[in-house]
Amino acid sequence: MSAAVPGVAGIVDRIRLVPATRMEDGEIRDHVCAALLAENLLSTCALWAIVKGKPEVVRETDEAIGSIDVDVHEGVVTLNGAVTGLSAKRLAGVLAWWVPGSRDVINGLEVSPYQEDSDDEVVDAVRLVLEKNPFIDAAQIRVCCKSYIVTLEGLVKNRMQKQMAEADAWYVFRVDRVVNQLQTEE
Repeated sequence: MSAAVPGVAGIVDRIRLVPATRMEDGEIRDHVCAALLAENLLSTCALWAIVKGKPEVVRETDEAIGSIDVDVHEGVVTLNGAVTGLSAKRLAGVLAWWVPGSRDVINGLEVSPYQEDSDDEVVDAVRLVLEKNPFIDAAQIRVCCKSYIVTLEGLVKNRMQKQMAEADAWYVFRVDRVVNQLQTEE
């Protein structure tokens, strides 16, 4: 919202998130790997955990299509490798954000073969993420995107769900701004 203030040219984000339950980097990495393993869209990807700078196999497949390396340092999750589509890249990043203790996610996943990005791709990814969130009724939410600015409209049960839906949209790679116009039943 600050970027929309007249005269504001940029924002320096110095907010440090502290999880309610403290987890060490290894625990965060394990939870991220477990989330990636459970995701059907990523089932063809080989998965590697970077432990003390060295890769350890989490999942190998006979015909791996893509590969994801998961590294965590001081709560910052770094995803590297290659996936087959923008939706897979975006979903992997959101799954990492959803792990308690993740302070930031650096999504360095490449999309191979190259896929042109668009507002429609962002809308598809935000819808996918909202549908995966068990705490939100995604059927009641409309998602629009123009110039990578996402607008959420519709009805949710309460303020917590409104905030969750907005956070989920922010977690999607390439989203520049979220306009949350969701109404609550409360």
